[in-house]
Amino acid sequence: MARVAVLLGGLSPERPVSLSSGAGCAAALRRLGHDVIEIDPQDEDWIERLRAARVDVVFNALHGEWGEDGRTQGVLDYLKLPYTHSGVLASALAMDKDKSKAIFAQAGLPLAAGKLMHRLEAAKAHPMPAPYVVKPNAQGSSVGVFIVREGANRPPEQLLDPDWTFGDDVLVEEFIDGKELTVAVMHGRGALAVTDILPAGEWYDFDAKYAEGGSRHLVPADIPQSISDQCLRAAEAAHTALGCRGVTRADFRYDPKRNRIALLEVNTQPGMTPTSLVPEQAAHLGMSYDDLVQWILEDASWPR
Repeated sequence: MARVAVLLGGLSPERPVSLSSGAGCAAALRRLGHDVIEIDPQDEDWIERLRAARVDVVFNALHGEWGEDGRTQGVLDYLKLPYTHSGVLASALAMDKDKSKAIFAQAGLPLAAGKLMHRLEAAKAHPMPAPYVVKPNAQGSSVGVFIVREGANRPPEQLLDPDWTFGDDVLVEEFIDGKELTVAVMHGRGALAVTDILPAGEWYDFDAKYAEGGSRHLVPADIPQSISDQCLRAAEAAHTALGCRGVTRADFRYDPKRNRIALLEVNTQPGMTPTSLVPEQAAHLGMSYDDLVQWILEDASWPR
């Protein structure tokens, strides 16, 4: 058995999700017999605590900025500690939606049309015909994301909010009407399944992702086999194109009227909360939550 440091919480707007993911993973690791210490990088002394703990491996359960964007991975590389999930470069690329889209385009993957803009420029006039989606370029979990619907008289005034804290760069993309699909990939084992996400509200926002009853998940998705195969192949190709490790999750939109899928993003440290999608797909294939956590731990290494 190993001595494991679980990093959870952190500094990003996704802190509550990370606390839930980390608590679940820490509990599973203890059930598996590991010696576990939980460390929250919100505390200024977290690196000193990590050094002093003399752990064998770090289980990174952080989400968002300073967690899955390559910065914490850089610290772990400097400390020469084996850690889970993707390394510095893959993490940084995946977190930057515009840069990852450029890599996906080079790999020939299906994408939604869009462009990177300064938020104040995007607020001056409609940057493209509505409906379209506006999302911070470097956030996850649908933080700061909103849809500008067809018939909207004004450009997105939310971007002028003086309390906007999600960065000045936003990605503006065409809104693809249809289904929200997602695929988990385990490094070396391939894609797991396709989940059809059915939000209780208008779309798959933060509350739909994490609130109790916010969405229903249909595994496997009720879609044509050809579309399922496309999603599985695209998720694996995206994981490889970014150089990811561990478990990732690729999100898609599927327009059944045009029989079209579009890859939205790859999450290098997907949620491990009670309502999260990756554990659900693993369970669909007969892998328990604890077995999934153990696999992620065993996949850890240094350097990544």
